[in-house]
Amino acid sequence: MPLPDQIIEKLLLSLVVGGLIGAEREYRSKSAGFRTLTLICLGSTLFTIFSQLIGANGNPDRIASNIATGIGFVGAGVIFKGDFGVNGITTAAMIWATAALGMGIGAGYESVSMLACALILVMLMVFSRLEGWIDRISQTRDYKIVCDYQEETLHVYEEQLKKHHLKFKRGRETKSNNLMTGEWIVRGSEKNHLAFVNSILRDPAVKTFEF
Repeated sequence: MPLPDQIIEKLLLSLVVGGLIGAEREYRSKSAGFRTLTLICLGSTLFTIFSQLIGANGNPDRIASNIATGIGFVGAGVIFKGDFGVNGITTAAMIWATAALGMGIGAGYESVSMLACALILVMLMVFSRLEGWIDRISQTRDYKIVCDYQEETLHVYEEQLKKHHLKFKRGRETKSNNLMTGEWIVRGSEKNHLAFVNSILRDPAVKTFEF
């Protein structure tokens, strides 16, 4: 049985849409890249088409309605906790959005899906630069300083943090033998962080500095 031209067009369009988003993720070396997102878009399109064909006389959305549930398991697989927080949330969101694009194509809303694909690509490119700018003006870092114990030792370094216009919250303090260890969560611009780090690296009283 030959495939209708409309179905072939939908499948080809889903390959293009999924491939474009997948190429952007592949370029950034994300866990879900070119092949994964292309397959997700194509699979969502197929499920939607089959749902319309199989359930045409009853519930044409019965199969397609389960795509959102099923794609959640795929998205959860790329989210993991790293050393600097939770990673993979954007990629998981992209999997979810790509499945939605595939459903839109399969349901016959090709123009809407293409427009949404273009908006997603623009958002990924523009927002990544915006995130880089935000990261330069506001970074949160963890600092740990080990030095000889003296009265008000940690206050000396906190004064330096203030001098470099950094906001901080003191964490754990530890005294072992004649060494004092202080930990801080510090927020400020990249430039101010760098100036503070350089000043601590030149301090001969600091035994250990983690940053």
